[in-house]
Amino acid sequence: MANLYKKDSPFQVYISFKKYLDVLEHIRYNDRLEYRVNYAESLIESIRNFKELREGFQDTALLEKYEDLIRMLLADLFPTGLTRNEIKAASIPLSNITFNYTERFKDILKDAGKDFEIELRNISDNEFYVFCCCLILQSYFKKDIKSTIPFYYDIPNKQGIMKHYKITVNSDFTEITPTEKAKIPSDDVLDMLLENLDDFKLWKKHFPSQSWILKGFTIISLVDCTSEVALSDLKSSMIEIDPEDLNPNENLTEIFKSYFDVPELSFGLMTFNKKEQKLDKLPIYDSLLTNHILDFWINTFDEETRKNTFNNLNHNSKPVVVSNVNNLDENVQQLPSFSILKDNNVNSFMVIPIMKDGELLAIMEFTSPIAGSFNGLKLKKLEFFTDMVLFSLNRFYFEKNYQIEAIIQREYTTIHDSVVWKFRNEAEKYFTASLGKKIYTLKQISFKNLTPLFGVSDIRSSSEKRFNLMLQDLNQQIEWLNEIFVLTNSDSEKFLLALDIFENELNNEIKADTEQRFQRLLREEIHPFLQGKLEIRTSREIKAKIKDYFSHIFAPTDLFYHHRKNLDDSITLVNRKLADLLDESQIKAQEIFPHYYERFKSDGVEHNLYIGHTIAPELHYTSKVVHKLRYWQLKTICKMELEFQSFKKQLPVQLDIASLIFVYNEKIDIRFRMDEKRFDVDGAYNSYYEIIKKRLDKAHVKDSSERITAPGKITIVYFGMENQKEYLDYISKLQKKEVLQHDVEFLKVEDLQGITGLLALRVSFTLPQE
Repeated sequence: MANLYKKDSPFQVYISFKKYLDVLEHIRYNDRLEYRVNYAESLIESIRNFKELREGFQDTALLEKYEDLIRMLLADLFPTGLTRNEIKAASIPLSNITFNYTERFKDILKDAGKDFEIELRNISDNEFYVFCCCLILQSYFKKDIKSTIPFYYDIPNKQGIMKHYKITVNSDFTEITPTEKAKIPSDDVLDMLLENLDDFKLWKKHFPSQSWILKGFTIISLVDCTSEVALSDLKSSMIEIDPEDLNPNENLTEIFKSYFDVPELSFGLMTFNKKEQKLDKLPIYDSLLTNHILDFWINTFDEETRKNTFNNLNHNSKPVVVSNVNNLDENVQQLPSFSILKDNNVNSFMVIPIMKDGELLAIMEFTSPIAGSFNGLKLKKLEFFTDMVLFSLNRFYFEKNYQIEAIIQREYTTIHDSVVWKFRNEAEKYFTASLGKKIYTLKQISFKNLTPLFGVSDIRSSSEKRFNLMLQDLNQQIEWLNEIFVLTNSDSEKFLLALDIFENELNNEIKADTEQRFQRLLREEIHPFLQGKLEIRTSREIKAKIKDYFSHIFAPTDLFYHHRKNLDDSITLVNRKLADLLDESQIKAQEIFPHYYERFKSDGVEHNLYIGHTIAPELHYTSKVVHKLRYWQLKTICKMELEFQSFKKQLPVQLDIASLIFVYNEKIDIRFRMDEKRFDVDGAYNSYYEIIKKRLDKAHVKDSSERITAPGKITIVYFGMENQKEYLDYISKLQKKEVLQHDVEFLKVEDLQGITGLLALRVSFTLPQE
């Protein structure tokens, strides 16, 4: 049995003209006008021998076989006088099977091309099934339900512009009947189904596939509503401009083509930066927008001309419409802007300032290579969605500012998500009081009885490397200057002497202010002297040497910075990679139990975790949480070390890191310091923890000159044997996973100022084989 629907449905579908023939039978026996009786009788007699037209058929080939007969039968429904005006056809309900077209409908399908297949727009398989069920409710169960789903055909014209047609359907000549396997739901069930239109499976349960018969045909009439649909699509696209989503509508230009009925069209848009008095591109639309004219404004006019242009726009914000650039005044055709238009094949354009309260927000442009594409009527069409553009731009700026605030909070403050609820509670109390015009003093934000976790991945010997590279840079700079002064005349002898003194000082008895004094000599004497040489008649060789020298200067300091820059770049890369991995891993740590987390980047990355019931009072908190997070911390630092080893060789300057964890059992309090806008350990007693952290950095093994930390190893510092047992268990787990080696060292930490009794475990990472 053929299925006339491409999609699954509750229907067995038959094309039939029975109900229309019944109308003709009624005219034949009841109409008082003889010519109508004769006409109806002749039609009925003409198909008497073609029973399938009355009884129904599923073979669509019969539509072509009986094409002339069907056209004659339906002549009253398709008047010849309207065939060039109406877009009309017979159809199966909600099907792509159409026939008996008016001449205008035929022309539209012909322009669409041979390969075009007519399809309903934007209806899913599930929506289609439920809608078919609703037809059963309307026709068979006489439920008074109105379809709220508009149906459209999208059909391209011969220029390739997508035209949109709204469909109206006349179902007078269809009938719906149940088969033997059909279920007849009660009124209560039908009401329940109507309350659950989205529950496709529920509808299919009560109206199984092909359990009802749909017999007959419908009359569909199409109305060209391209402008209305395109306008709706434009509004949707404008609403969707979202800097957070970064998924612009790639069909925006195609929608404009439909809206303006211009087959070759380019669209451009730039926002106006009021503070800097310039146009800014929208990065998310960079690949979709074509800014011929606006790009010219940005790149060609000088700053003063641009500012005057924008000031004039604030006073005279009328759009510019040019239907045909070839008809512009001859004086205009001599300007550079005219040649830009011709170079980019722009023969018709519109430039529209977007204003709000007398201030410029943005500028749009529409361009086309086809002369006459734009005119005053096209400009008038823009009025219908100007308010939506304003709404979209306002929303864009709101979202942009919101995202900027989010970035500032994420990157520059320490109000972590886990504790922000307490700040919000205080802010809400303050806001509520202000609404009632009451005074409310914001309370201090603090969290008590927290267990701290501290870890650091420190870049080893960075200060020493920086000092040695500084010497390389300055010695190289002195060498370059010596070469220049040897080439110049005798008035540079004093500089040669000064450079000799500084070179000796750098390499033998460097002082705390050596670099600063050298910097001052450069700024006040040497560099002005060299600049003067460039401005007077000097040999090409000397000028080239001086220019080459200045090209190597780091402007903020007047010093050579090449070697130190390599070090700083290396440290920045290490810090970013390690910090990103730590932040990413933190997401899983927060799932163990919400806690306050902060990290700092200097010459390495250090992090603090503070865990306790007061941070998440609604959750169940036990000591197991601390143990899980301690194990997470150890695993994460191992992962950071392995990540470092994977990119270590790519660094401009070779570096090593040494990792350390400090285990502290005592509870501490933290308080938000309003003056510094960050959390800090609260109280003198709790500051003991901070003192230990700072002194561990360069601590040595007791009775030894060896540092407790070492590259390629993790050092765990603690006070008691209980912590030793706990971490040996963690280490054992990671040894089984071949993350750590079996070379655990048990160390005593040297006595630090006011701190005694510290112990340490040290174990090597299992590094990847080269």
